Amino acid sequence: MRAIWKGAVAFGLVNVPVRLYAATGEHEVTLHQVHREDGGRIRYRKVCSIDGETVEYSEIAKGYETEDGELVVLTDEDFQQLPLATEREIEVLEFVPAEQVDPILLAKTYYLEPDKTAAKPYALLRGALEQADRMAVVKVALRQRETMAVLRVRDNVICLQTLLWPDEVREADFPILDADVTVRPQELAMASSLVESLAADFDPSQYEDRYAAALEQMIEAKVSSGSTRPVPVPAGEEAEGAGGGEVVDLLAALQRSVEKARGSRPGGDTATPAAKSTGKADDEAPAKKTKARAKDADAKPADEPDETKPRKTRRKAS
Repeated sequence: MRAIWKGAVAFGLVNVPVRLYAATGEHEVTLHQVHREDGGRIRYRKVCSIDGETVEYSEIAKGYETEDGELVVLTDEDFQQLPLATEREIEVLEFVPAEQVDPILLAKTYYLEPDKTAAKPYALLRGALEQADRMAVVKVALRQRETMAVLRVRDNVICLQTLLWPDEVREADFPILDADVTVRPQELAMASSLVESLAADFDPSQYEDRYAAALEQMIEAKVSSGSTRPVPVPAGEEAEGAGGGEVVDLLAALQRSVEKARGSRPGGDTATPAAKSTGKADDEAPAKKTKARAKDADAKPADEPDETKPRKTRRKAS
């Protein structure tokens, strides 16, 4: 694992230097949106809705639209003026009974690893949490944003779990829940009997994501049967994958060397057969890039695929 944050837990007069690691990760099979006909990757570009031009990242700001239709544009300079907690400190505010922390408030979980010189104060904090059977409510700044969190012990490691703010939890406002429903004692007894018959100790390892397993098996079957195709490389882009760029650079260098050698001969042909067949010059002008007015910067669409690829296929030179 790679640490995503480094700082210290401020525990009274004690400072515990720690590193923060993500405690969870998704096991989903990474899929991309591609053109069914040729396998080309579907791309998303940041386009201004007013002039239709692609907007450079440096020209993008964030925007807030008021209820009366006015737009407030916020720049990086504006965000720099906002107050932030100390970025390298996890400040312990109080210790509360664990049962008082509603699980619905819990968000992301991280592991805290002590620095080499902080083994003893780390063990001290861990022991205090276990003995008191309480959680430490803390304040920390992650990714330049202040958030509330709790510290608790899991096995022999201290976990930091970020909390949602109270106004981020929606109320279950369902009128039907207030309806007057009569449950007979016999019905309740039967339901309780069913609960008892299914009572067990929770062991998450006995459950399996059957959809993910079936998807992986289907992909492996297609690979084994040869139902694959080389990953297409758009014109003007280097091949992806380990060493892919080096392969393209090497081929380009060899091609230029051949053209130069042919051009030095009397009546030599400077065009390679590949260039003749495509009818495109290698130095074709790149697509025009223009800057546009800064609009509000939205996150990528919810259905936009992650560009991280689990497997990379090197495109073979023809």
